[in-house]
Amino acid sequence: MAQAYIVATARTAGGRRKGRLSGIHPVELAALALDAVVRRAGADPALVEDVVMGCVSQTAQQSSNIARNAVLASCLPVAVPAVTVDRQCGSSQQALHFAAQAVMAGVQDVVIAAGVESMSRVPMGLARTLPDEHGYGNYWSPVIATRYPGPMFSQFAGAELLAAKYDISRDEMDQLALESHRRAAEATRAGDFAQEIVAIDVPLPDGGTVRHEVDEGIRFDATIEALAGLKTVAPDGRVTAGNASQICDGSSAVMIVSERGLKAIGVEPLARIVDLTVLGSDPVIMLETPIAATRRALARAGLSIGGIDRYEVNEAFACVPIAWARETGADPARLNPSGGAIALGHPLGASGTKLMGTLVHGLRRTGGRYGLQAMCEAGGLANVTIIERL
Repeated sequence: MAQAYIVATARTAGGRRKGRLSGIHPVELAALALDAVVRRAGADPALVEDVVMGCVSQTAQQSSNIARNAVLASCLPVAVPAVTVDRQCGSSQQALHFAAQAVMAGVQDVVIAAGVESMSRVPMGLARTLPDEHGYGNYWSPVIATRYPGPMFSQFAGAELLAAKYDISRDEMDQLALESHRRAAEATRAGDFAQEIVAIDVPLPDGGTVRHEVDEGIRFDATIEALAGLKTVAPDGRVTAGNASQICDGSSAVMIVSERGLKAIGVEPLARIVDLTVLGSDPVIMLETPIAATRRALARAGLSIGGIDRYEVNEAFACVPIAWARETGADPARLNPSGGAIALGHPLGASGTKLMGTLVHGLRRTGGRYGLQAMCEAGGLANVTIIERL
């Protein structure tokens, strides 16, 4: 089987809800990441054979195959095809898997995996609620309702179930949230995100512009007292707005190539794809699947958790990485060392390729060899990707 290599990554700095990126159409937001990753790879745009893009809320401004529309708004030739993928929070990580699989199969040599989500312009859940409001129903079919009686699947309910199952306290979750902000702030001050982020000049109402190159969600002055003072989402629950991921606008992209692609572009690889694993489990608790998926990925790769130098486990809720680290025996110091989605934001469809950029450049900055990325996803799904720094 052919090898698949990562040669470039790019992402926007996260934009808070109704923040700096909210004035940019999601198609154009996605195109910014595509242009940046092509530029950073030094590739002729005509060499790109496909774009696979994650997006969760595929309605309104993100409808009608946003991947193709992003290509039409980018530097890529009109001949470059594109497809939009929805594996919920892992959409662009799955896009990366599909891109790598095409390269490994020898079908294509240069593919861009990408993701986008403007949660300001297309609110989370709109693709589900809008048809229901107009009488077209929803995904909750009679068969599913019979098999899983009770309320519709909810990630918030799943997070509470996960915290209860693994006996994770509210204080533990708040402490992880505080550490996420602390690490993200430290990484920002140190310039660790500079190789990931593509700076954007955002127009202002007065006709001027502002440079957007720092993740807006980071609370540089976060305190445990402030986090502890927040109300829980559910009465007597543990999940709050402070220990869950932030609503975020953003886009990201990763270029995946074969050996032939390396030669055609004339570029050295940043990393090699080692393993691509995806798994499903209980859709009610839904958020614990990364644990089993990580075990499977490590076994397939012939590696142990101790042999992985850096882990990026999406902080959808603080209880997710806590339970994951506890069950896998992972070193907390290697887990999201630059902070996670609680501080940096979780732009749904863009988070997978966003985290991959953080993983790749984090390994290169610290000299680590192997990295692992895991993402919990609605429906009880999880993607895990293992890479080797080159």
